[in-house]
Order: sequence, then C-alpha cells, then structure tokens
Amino acid sequence: MSIPHLFRCPISLDLFTDPVTLSTGQTYDRPCIERWLADGNLTCPVTMQRLSDASLVPNHTLRHLIDQWLFAGAADFHCRTKPTRSVNDNELSLAAVKQKLQSPDMASAAKLQALGKVRAVAVESDIGQACLIQLGFFPLLLQLLLRAPWPADSELIEVALDCVLSFSPASPLDSLNMLTDSSNLDSLMLLLDQGSARIKTSLCHLLEVIATSGATQELSLIVGQSPRVLQALVFLAQNKPDGAASEAAVRAIAGLCSSEANRGNAIREGAVDGIVSYLSSSAGKTDARALAALELLLGHEEGKRAAVRNPNAIPVLVKMVFKVPSDHKGGEHAVGSLLRVCCDSTPATMQAVDAGVVMQLLLLLQSQCSSKAKAKARALLKLVKSMWAAHAGGGQCNNDK
Repeated sequence: MSIPHLFRCPISLDLFTDPVTLSTGQTYDRPCIERWLADGNLTCPVTMQRLSDASLVPNHTLRHLIDQWLFAGAADFHCRTKPTRSVNDNELSLAAVKQKLQSPDMASAAKLQALGKVRAVAVESDIGQACLIQLGFFPLLLQLLLRAPWPADSELIEVALDCVLSFSPASPLDSLNMLTDSSNLDSLMLLLDQGSARIKTSLCHLLEVIATSGATQELSLIVGQSPRVLQALVFLAQNKPDGAASEAAVRAIAGLCSSEANRGNAIREGAVDGIVSYLSSSAGKTDARALAALELLLGHEEGKRAAVRNPNAIPVLVKMVFKVPSDHKGGEHAVGSLLRVCCDSTPATMQAVDAGVVMQLLLLLQSQCSSKAKAKARALLKLVKSMWAAHAGGGQCNNDK
C-alpha cells in the first residue's frame, strides 16, 4: 500500500524513520533536518520562519502510529525501513482493532474495547485521526452503528457515533451516502426515535453534517423529505429538559432547510413551531442559526401561516430583535422574520406592537449592528407605522390573516 502523506518527511518525501518536531510545529525526519541545520540554514524548511530555537523534539505519537501502520500493512508493503521499535504483545494494533470491529462473531464487549482504542487514537492527534481515516475506519464505524442490535448494544452505538463525529470534519464524507440505502436509513430513524438522549444528540449532529456537506446533497434531500426524520427532529427541538438534544435538533433542521427543496416539507412537519418552541425556552439566548432558519421558512406562505397560528411566534421574535449582550446577526434574522410575517397581516403587526417591537427596533438601530440589519429595522418600522395608521383610520391591510 502507498505511504500516507502524513508519514512522509517534507524534505526527503520518504517514510519517517525518526520523526522530530521543530518549534514551528513542523515535523521532519531527524537525519534530514539535522543536515539542513548543519548546512547553516536557520529557518524551518516548510514555513521559512526564522528559528529562535533549533531544538528537535521527538514526535512519539507519529512514531507510534507509523509503527502500527507498518505492522498492519506488512503483508502488502515492502520497504527497507524496519519498524522503529517492537510492538508489545499486550498492545492492540490498528489492524487487530479493525479485524475485531469487522468480525460478526466478536462479542460486544470486545468490540467496545476496540472502539475505545479507536477513540483514544483519534483524540490523541490529528495524525492519529488521519491514519484511521486512511485505513478505512470511517465507513466501518458507520456500518457498525447502523447494524448493531438496538437496544442491546446501545453503549457500542454511542461510542461508534462519538468516533464518527470526531472523524467527520476530515473524512471523505461520501461514505455517508450509504444512508441512501433504505435499510440503513431505517436503522438511523429507529435510533433517532428510540435511542438514548446521547445517541439522539449525536445523530442530530450527524444529520447537520449531512445537510451541510457538498458530498451528501442527494442524501440531504432524501432525509429532508422524510416525515419521520423531521417529526423526530421537531419533537427533540421542543424537548425543553434536554438542552443539548434540543439545540442539536434545531441545528439539524437549520441545515436541512438550507436547501429550498426541503423547506416546504419541514414546515408541514412542524419546523416553525419547533424552532419557536426552542427559542422561547433557550434561557434568553439569541440563536442566530435558529433565527436564520426561521427567516427562510417564513419566506414560504405556509411558513407565514404557521407563524401567525402560533401564539408565541411574534412575541418570541420581538424579544430576539435586540438583547443584551447583543447578537446582531440574530437580531437581523429576527427583524427579517417579522417583516415577512407582518407585511401580510395586520393582526400580526398589532401583536408585534403590543409586544414592544418599536422600542426593540430603536435599540437595534442605535447599536453597532450591520447596515443590512439597520435597513431591515427601518423597513419594519415603516411597515408598523403605515399599518398602525391604516388600522387607526379604519383601513385594512390587503391580506389580513
């Protein structure tokens, strides 16, 4: 097998034999960097930063991972380089870990132990994580958590999900497309319905990754059209006692709603009510991501009607226009949402006035908010003034709802 690029010295481009790290954070093979310094160079070869300290610190983590990689691939890899040290008989190599996780006959306790090793290596360093990804652990962990018996292996699923999420920023996310298979998607939905609070929270984070990755756009549309998934997310968003799950669910909804194709379905499954419920119970915090998603949903007629029907929607949005400490981005989205609802509804405008929207808008305009936020605030003030005048004069807005 080919040498992972992280295991190659930037100078020689060969496999590290004795990796050492400079004060700049760059790692080199000791013989190469010693020759570089002996030639009178006083800079780091990669960054070209001048070295105030030319000391070389052994990179034990990288050395350990290279040893494991060499042993794991000994059958396929022929190299003059020998492992830099022997592997203790009690040490579980990554090849053995992978074999345990792949074995259908391995006991859950043994798989759980193996997962603990994977998590430790992934957390220890970026290099460790890259090594695991190179060896194909990401799709293996996905398969493991989707096929593990529920609820018998709940702890195994929790740890596998932790590992998947720790890998996801650096992994080739097209592996997630295995969820387009109906049986795999059914397994995910079962866990989202019946899993522990920790599993549900982790799955919400995974759905957010799916919704925001370019490699999983088709999967995002499949998930976003699933009433069962959306209903589960809305339920979690409204789950006031579990703040972590509630926040993760809202972030997943927001991610899915970034695609216009998913918004109508999200509205029909209660996304507007779910986000309003979350905002009303978020301990006074302004959540810009949730408010941005709500503004998108209120761009649909169905979304506006859902907001007008919800007695808490207008008061919650008014409170979010300006808060101390101020979240100007959240305030901008709150004003945008109010504009979309109030432009077609005199009752909604009157409700906003009763909730104190005028004072909130004036406070926002006096703050250091963006020009975009101020433009929206002025537009809403103008709308409030004109509708108030029409209402006082016995007139009606074009479309009272």
